[in-house]
Amino acid sequence: MIITDVQRLERQRLTVTGVVQGVGFRPFVYGLAARHGLTGFVGNHSGGVFIEVEGPEAELAAFQRDLVNQAPPLAHIERVVVEARPVQGDSAFTIVHSQDEASANTLISPDICLCADCLRELFDPQDRRYRYPFINCTNCGPRFTIIQNIPYDRPYTTMAGFPMCPDCRAEYENPLDRRFHAQPNACPVCGPQIWLELNQSPIPNGHDVSNLQSPIGDAALQTAQQLLAAGQIVAVKGLGGFHLACDASSDQAVQTLRQRKGRVDKPFAVMALDVETVRQFAELSAEEETLLSSKERPILLLRKKPGSPLSDFIAPGNNAIGVMLPYTPLHYLLLTSSHPPVSGLRSPVFIMTSANHSDEPIVKDNAEARERLSTLADAFLFHNRNIHARCDDSVVRMFRGAELPLRRSRGYAPFPVKLPFNLPPTLAVGGELKSTFCLTKDDYAFMSQHIGDMENLETLAAFDQAVAHFKHIFRVEPELIACDMHPGYLSTRWAQEQQGSRGAEERGRSREESHPCTPAPLHPCSLVFVQHHHAHIAAVMAEHQLDGAEPVIGFSFDGTGYGTDGAIWGGEVFIADYQTFERVAHLKYTPLAGGDAAVKRPYRLALAQLWAAGVDWDERLPCVAACPVVERRVMKHQLETGFNSVPTSSFGRLFDAVASLAGVRHTVTYEAQAAIEFEALAAPGIKEGYTFAIEENLFDAAPVIRAVAADVLAQVPTAVIAAKLHLAVADLILQVSLRQRRQTGLNRVALSGGVFQNTTLLDLATRQLQAHNFTVLTHRRVPPNDGGLALGQAIIGGIKARGAKSI
Repeated sequence: MIITDVQRLERQRLTVTGVVQGVGFRPFVYGLAARHGLTGFVGNHSGGVFIEVEGPEAELAAFQRDLVNQAPPLAHIERVVVEARPVQGDSAFTIVHSQDEASANTLISPDICLCADCLRELFDPQDRRYRYPFINCTNCGPRFTIIQNIPYDRPYTTMAGFPMCPDCRAEYENPLDRRFHAQPNACPVCGPQIWLELNQSPIPNGHDVSNLQSPIGDAALQTAQQLLAAGQIVAVKGLGGFHLACDASSDQAVQTLRQRKGRVDKPFAVMALDVETVRQFAELSAEEETLLSSKERPILLLRKKPGSPLSDFIAPGNNAIGVMLPYTPLHYLLLTSSHPPVSGLRSPVFIMTSANHSDEPIVKDNAEARERLSTLADAFLFHNRNIHARCDDSVVRMFRGAELPLRRSRGYAPFPVKLPFNLPPTLAVGGELKSTFCLTKDDYAFMSQHIGDMENLETLAAFDQAVAHFKHIFRVEPELIACDMHPGYLSTRWAQEQQGSRGAEERGRSREESHPCTPAPLHPCSLVFVQHHHAHIAAVMAEHQLDGAEPVIGFSFDGTGYGTDGAIWGGEVFIADYQTFERVAHLKYTPLAGGDAAVKRPYRLALAQLWAAGVDWDERLPCVAACPVVERRVMKHQLETGFNSVPTSSFGRLFDAVASLAGVRHTVTYEAQAAIEFEALAAPGIKEGYTFAIEENLFDAAPVIRAVAADVLAQVPTAVIAAKLHLAVADLILQVSLRQRRQTGLNRVALSGGVFQNTTLLDLATRQLQAHNFTVLTHRRVPPNDGGLALGQAIIGGIKARGAKSI
């Protein structure tokens, strides 16, 4: 393009924020500027990407339009701010060095699965990265887990210790190359390497590996494949930590893994090479295939196929299986074998479960793996690219054509939830189970990766490290910490320790502050306690970009949440906005006799429900027969006197109780096991359910319990009983919603809490509500369980702080 009149030139500075670093954005801008005949420059800074362009007005306008409409596939543009600048008379367009701004931040891309171009090169014998386990480009590969600081440049990542060879450097510096400024760029000459070490420690049910050497490179892969085919367990270092891998078609291998890991029944996830292999053992719709194959590559819960060649011990008592496709080149290489599996599968299928002892954080470092996994793995497939941030796999399921997150982690974190308003810098620390935290800055809520259950010091240490990482990379120093009201949660105690000596003073006012009537003024770095179920409702409201001007009818159903009256809540109906809530109805209290003992032994929950409903403990009822006679006597005393019994309104516990009453599960080894197995049995096509008694502000399960007991004695099939309970709860939600609409005029219903992971119930409730013209809000961005709790805490706490500042 030839410019004949210099006065026609204009110059603009564009500041682009969003996920615009590490996704090929600068080379895209470079090419776009060349196409429009513009001069100037582009670069990264801590707040995003800055661009200065100079040229004719029409070409500048076209450049701005194409910048947004033709952005790279992994980019996510939040804002483009345009400012006029004096014409400089540049002769070319260049890419300049990054700039660090202490107070700015940019959005950081999650780790992304291997792209199609890199996958093709991985298996191309003519390519210089043939079978190289760390092949990547600007369209794929590690991001979040290797970033130590921003801007996202190689010196600020764990790739800093791998100087590029001349060939890689040439790609890295060529704006027209797919690997231009791909920070993890490497090849076999200059990049990370893999090797296999054999575990010399004695392991129960271990194999003799003393005669094997420690191979490197391709030999390490082949040895790992041989070990897995022989039924051994290999610890494989991945993107965000280690997996424990074994042959998913081998009963012996799966049972050995369960024994070593101390994981009695909780389902494992599997990894398969492609969707054709997945179809050999699971049902897969077109929508599910799209989600399974997405760039995030989550673990997707799929319905098991009858006659599956996989081991029945992978997910006992469950009609679903968690499946993921490979997302790193190492995974593809490990799953691609020249020898077809003996199981009849198209290609090997491996269990890929987090490498840890139960209830501990995922292991991420080599030395840590040698120590902590020495009793679990027969061998270790190591590499020498350090993992900076632990990051477990994400878990999702499909619900009515969209994804329902159950664990939000790799592939999604740390991408933020966009808020409908700005908040002061707030750190929300979540609950106890499925721990995550949330850090807010302006109108972004940065949700952390899954940390684990906050029940031990190891998880607490991982939580502390992750918080420090987020504060650093997002340049946020919180003015407020929001936590759960439960005094026994490790996360609550951690928050009190961070807040300092004022923790005890503020704790004394926690119940009052959580009540809608008395919002207390807050001070910088203050601590606010947020009621558990209010946080659940606020989280789903925030996902749907509600500004909070109008409250919702909120159903918060889960297993455990500390109530403002000191009881254990979990069957709550609120009229709620972000600032206040009114508890307009709840499940009638029943005694939780023995506390945690009852949670782990659902037959105790069932006996308590029978007692509350006035039903005799007939030994023909499975739950009564499951309880030893001596324990029954102790329980009856507890129920009659209230000794060591706390009242609960929990719907999670009600599902557990009915599962035991129906003979499905009397003791559990993981959270919600009884309810999950009960849901799996629910028969389709049942039209009439049980009925709750609904009073002014209570719904009573006693009629349901009496009807279930009668059906059990009448030998009604368990599948029918399960279906009738789900119908009863869905109808209850509808009836309470109709009553609240008549009283308040509200028409939006929010469904949150761990019980709404149950898609059988969620579907029934949603259909009935929508049939009566309600707008139904369900989770799409964060989990309905406690993994999404921190989002609601952050908003409630942040709004209180914002309101206090304006007083």
